Amino acid sequence: MTYNELVAAIQSYTENQFPTTYLADGSGVDATTQINTFITQAEQRIFNTVQFPSLRRNVTGTTSTNNKYLACPSDFLSAYSMAVVDQTGNYEYLLNKDVNFIRQAYPNPTDTAIPKYYALFGPSYSNSDELSFILGPTPDAAYTVELHYFFYPESITVSADGRTWLGDNFDSVLLYGSLVEAYTFMKGEADMVQLYNTKYMEALSMAKRLGDGLERQDAYRSGQYRQAVT
Repeated sequence: MTYNELVAAIQSYTENQFPTTYLADGSGVDATTQINTFITQAEQRIFNTVQFPSLRRNVTGTTSTNNKYLACPSDFLSAYSMAVVDQTGNYEYLLNKDVNFIRQAYPNPTDTAIPKYYALFGPSYSNSDELSFILGPTPDAAYTVELHYFFYPESITVSADGRTWLGDNFDSVLLYGSLVEAYTFMKGEADMVQLYNTKYMEALSMAKRLGDGLERQDAYRSGQYRQAVT
């Protein structure tokens, strides 16, 4: 489903062209802005509910000596794994812990070594949009770090060709999620809101199952016991 198809479907299902809405200060919110808000709210809701394996990527960075903080990518959603990569290419995976664990385990910044743990650290006071990781212990050298993470993909509302991975693969969850937001905005009938929310949850559940099935299941990764083949 393309962006134009999605907009047309929202207008058709709701039987509403969403004419310009005027605010108390006299400014207007046109149809495009209203519908784009419904869509982006639905996208955020979907991506914060389901972690699709296809929406993961790798990025590498370098730690700074005596600096326990490492910046997050701008499109970061959640961490999948983090590893220190040595000069021979070997990976030493860090354990994901709580910030309080790292601070209590390594209270002295001068306790430096190769990091063993990492945690997502909140934004700084100077930039509320900037997330970072805290490492423990504090790196004693410049180490190459590889982060494997789930990311926020580009919204279909700003996509150059009007297409996104979600719209191409799971258009029903995007449509019904947008309709829930639209009917909520319209203060629509409770039974219609409930109907579309039910369809949204069904589509979301199917997307989760199919998304997980797009790649092979690794019994070791999911914590299942593996028996040697003889």
